[in-house]
Amino acid sequence: MAMPTFHNACSAPSSFWLTGIPGLESLHIWLSIPFGSMYLVAVVGNITILAMVRVERSLHQPMYFFLCMLAVIDLVLSSSTMPKLLAIFWFGDGNIGLDACLCQMFLIHCFATVESGIFLAMAFDRYVAICNPLRHSMVLTQAMVGHLGLAALLRGVLYIGPLPLMIRLRLPFYKSRVISHSYCEHMAVVALTCGDSRVSNIYGLSIGFLVLIIDSVAIAASYVMIFRAVMGLATPEARLKTLGTCGSHICAILIFYVPIAVSSLIHRFGHHVPPPIHTLLANFYLLIPPILNPIVYAVRTKQIRDRLLQTLKTGTKIR
Repeated sequence: MAMPTFHNACSAPSSFWLTGIPGLESLHIWLSIPFGSMYLVAVVGNITILAMVRVERSLHQPMYFFLCMLAVIDLVLSSSTMPKLLAIFWFGDGNIGLDACLCQMFLIHCFATVESGIFLAMAFDRYVAICNPLRHSMVLTQAMVGHLGLAALLRGVLYIGPLPLMIRLRLPFYKSRVISHSYCEHMAVVALTCGDSRVSNIYGLSIGFLVLIIDSVAIAASYVMIFRAVMGLATPEARLKTLGTCGSHICAILIFYVPIAVSSLIHRFGHHVPPPIHTLLANFYLLIPPILNPIVYAVRTKQIRDRLLQTLKTGTKIR
């Protein structure tokens, strides 16, 4: 299906057209193979994590409840973009309604913000577990874990909610209906508006930097205190064992924040980087954490690993 052409006159469209990976349209059918495979791995991996924590009672602890929250968030993030991207690759179906586009924008930016908040809550959990272990079960109760997850969700909704509302109410006219992207990213949509988009741009950038800076500084501060406590332990073995409980969390944090940092730096300063690279990085940023988080926790968590192997052995015996 050929991409339709639209006039540049300002209009109030009811839908947009997503181009997929601009500049690589001829390769869309081939690109669907790695993207489809990665999406399948992300869905299966995160559903497996949810199932393992549900059936394994030894995993009914704050750290793994937070991991379940991450799994749900990763499913939302990947499922809000990948089905549409695969429809573009397979069927050339780039059409997306205005409200569906704004809803997709909200889900992507909101749940990325929520995920950052969950990492902050996990850092607090590790801090209490290591620096004040006797009070860990009293502080990190199931109710407290639920409240922290709800606070992260409400923060995401309150921070990101104004973005699509400002576009819907203040910027109804557009120069073009063609979005040179694979999903409705905020800056890509705002770039098409005819009105004064400075407020929306400033708000979007401010919220992004605020979340990134506050959460990363708070997480770094918690780990400084954790490392100070660990260095006070008597033996190297005790230090290594205690730090080992933080390994999965540190890996997950790096998996989440490094692609964001790389994508942001290239977007801001990589003016000579071809447009397809920008779009591919933006998609990898939404796919890499959902793929790697379950793998990291399955490999590094003995209870999850053992339960998974037991399930696979049982399935093999049944066959």
